[in-house]
Amino acid sequence: MATTRRSARLSAAAAAAAVPNSPADPPPPPPAPAPRGRKRKAAAAAPPPPPDASSKQGDVNGSLGEEAKEAKTAPATPKRRRAAARKPAADPPPATPTPSNVLLMGEPVEAHEAQTQTQTPKPKPAAVRKLADPNATNATLLSPGSSRVVARNVSPSKAQATTLSILEEACNHLIRVDERMKPLIAKHHCRVFSPEGLSETVDPFESLCSGIISQQVSGAAAKAIKQRFVDLFNDDDDDGDNGGRFPRPAQVSACAIERLRTAGLSQRKAEYVQGLAEKFASGELSAQLLADAPYEEVLEKLIAVRGLGRWSVEMFACFGLKRMDVFSLGDLGVQRGMAAFVGRDVAKLKGKGGKWKYMSENEMREIAERFAPYRSVFMWYMWRVEETDISTLE
Repeated sequence: MATTRRSARLSAAAAAAAVPNSPADPPPPPPAPAPRGRKRKAAAAAPPPPPDASSKQGDVNGSLGEEAKEAKTAPATPKRRRAAARKPAADPPPATPTPSNVLLMGEPVEAHEAQTQTQTPKPKPAAVRKLADPNATNATLLSPGSSRVVARNVSPSKAQATTLSILEEACNHLIRVDERMKPLIAKHHCRVFSPEGLSETVDPFESLCSGIISQQVSGAAAKAIKQRFVDLFNDDDDDGDNGGRFPRPAQVSACAIERLRTAGLSQRKAEYVQGLAEKFASGELSAQLLADAPYEEVLEKLIAVRGLGRWSVEMFACFGLKRMDVFSLGDLGVQRGMAAFVGRDVAKLKGKGGKWKYMSENEMREIAERFAPYRSVFMWYMWRVEETDISTLE
């Protein structure tokens, strides 16, 4: 009996050895779990191991190579995160110069040169008493291309003020028209029409060129371009050296456009400046004409020059010729200031489309007419309304 059982066990063992993949064989080991996250992509992209991976040295080198490849193939920062990290683009230049930029029209190049260097600025001219008229040119003009000073002929019988008193009279007039002007006048001193400002000598050619240079650029850029423009005609190797002064119209009109552009001027601005120089060089425009002509004639003569629109001429008449009854309807800063002055919420109106989003042209004209003959002074203060709290007088 025992012999029969033993023979059966031996027969079963021999049969099992003869059959491959028997259920008695142990199952193959399960595959390694796939890595999660970013390592999954790196592992999937990794190439198969080298042929000599069976050796110990090959195993070490292969593992190091795989780690290096994983580091190189790591995914980059998503584009959205990079876009968010970028610095915001700079705002485009203003369509018209800011009030501080406009003052470049009345700032001679010598003063600008002193401010940009380490030397001490030259002292401002002392106040000089002379007759003044709000409806005429009050600036002392310098004839371009010479050192001759041009003064307007004023009849003593028609003059009612002097350069020492006319700003005070203008401010008193603005307050009489509207009491809300009082805190504005108390906080801001209008130096343009002060006795010192009216004593400055202005070169009309330089002033108008500065207005063209200032178009569509910031104040800092305008000053830098103007100085480079002046340096073109003050090279030590140039026979026409001006000793640091602004170039004469004859020099500019004879200069090639390509050279003018090296100062930073665009093609059109270089053409505008050269065309203006030709007008002065030929005598079609002169300091005497600008000093004596009525305002409407000044507008007509200068608007006919390429590159000088109505707004540029109005700013020149105000800051260059020191005419005190100029008002610009096309200045967005003045429009915004007037809207705030009458109590409107300019923050809400900012998103409104159109040129007259803060106040209509007719309304601006009607309000400004009340301040004649000192609308230039009124306009100057409208640029500064939002810097002063006038709500206490409303």
